[in-house]
Amino acid sequence: MERCDFESMSADQLWTLHEKITATLVAKMIAEKAQIDQRLSELNQGVGSKTDGAHIVRRPYPKVFPKFQNPARPFETWAGRGKKPRWLTAQLNSGNRMDDFRIHQTI
Repeated sequence: MERCDFESMSADQLWTLHEKITATLVAKMIAEKAQIDQRLSELNQGVGSKTDGAHIVRRPYPKVFPKFQNPARPFETWAGRGKKPRWLTAQLNSGNRMDDFRIHQTI
């Protein structure tokens, strides 16, 4: 590679050199990105990766019906899974029992 004396070059020559360097750098970056993307797709083949636009399909879960209901606000229900709702925690702290809020299903 030849050495350039940048001080002795004109502004037009420096700008032309800058454009050539930029174009070469962009081409190399695009080629390297394509190589990395190809390698990633090879590694993720069959895994259902989010990078290829495919979505991971979860198995269907049955609907869980509510088991507990707030008597003051009947639309507030809880299925008994996860963290207890605030209304139920407050009621339990005030001395009520969990069975006081159970929804009785008629069969």
